[in-house]
Amino acid sequence: MNDQSRNIRGSSNFSARNLWSGFLFGVGFVAFFDEAVFHQLLHWHHFYDQSTTSAGLVSDGFFHAFSWFATVGGLFLFADLRRRQELVRKKWLGGILLGAGVFQLYDGVIQHKVMRLHQIRYVENVWLYDLVWNISAVLMIIVGAVLATRAKKGDRDA
Repeated sequence: MNDQSRNIRGSSNFSARNLWSGFLFGVGFVAFFDEAVFHQLLHWHHFYDQSTTSAGLVSDGFFHAFSWFATVGGLFLFADLRRRQELVRKKWLGGILLGAGVFQLYDGVIQHKVMRLHQIRYVENVWLYDLVWNISAVLMIIVGAVLATRAKKGDRDA
């Protein structure tokens, strides 16, 4: 393989790594935010609400651990990109919004409606909460996709 093809292949690999680093961080961050705010502070629900409060708290603990594994994984990739001077901040930020939006939409549709693990909030008009939750997820996905696709190789941080 010649130097030019190695550089092209390496750039593509780092481009994908920027996206995946942001995606993992976005998933982890929005999961952490969900768990801290809606589960712990507001007490709206637990990750799994179809059993006892104790089971709900244990499920929150596993959910919290998942969020930190994703966040830390994304940050390890971020640190590696910075060390190699291959960080493309716009692509990374796009990845964050994509990860956050995809996770939130998955949570709102699959976990809330299909699997019925929990609802956002147990109120009479839950559809309003669902609407805000899922629309904000779609908006994050759109903005993230625009940022990620408009990022250029020359946008690398020095």
